[in-house]
Amino acid sequence: MSNSPVSGRGRRQLPLTPLQTVACCSPLMVEPLSVEQAEQIAALLKALADPVRLRLMSLVASHAGGEACVCDLTGAFDLSQPTISHHLKVLHELGLLDREKRGVWVYYRVNRSALTDLTALLGGVTP
Repeated sequence: MSNSPVSGRGRRQLPLTPLQTVACCSPLMVEPLSVEQAEQIAALLKALADPVRLRLMSLVASHAGGEACVCDLTGAFDLSQPTISHHLKVLHELGLLDREKRGVWVYYRVNRSALTDLTALLGGVTP
């Protein structure tokens, strides 16, 4: 994935917004994906296919206020804090999680527009 576009914050840009969504059909059925789009979407799906990362997305989204820091998440796993932080970093770099540093803590929030775009691509839901 060395030729993936990267935004100013080190996060890969999602290629989903230029696709035209048809109410009854998935954009995958409207026009073929470019090689770059397929590579970027595959990276998102690969990240979400990991059970730990999928659970992290769910835990962050369902946490009070819709955001959580690593200290809020480590108890749900039999993994070290650095491992949880690594998974969160991967999700952030792919644009699935947003993060905000507050003092020594980093708080994560689900990037809802990224999930909406991915859902629209796969399921034909209009964003």
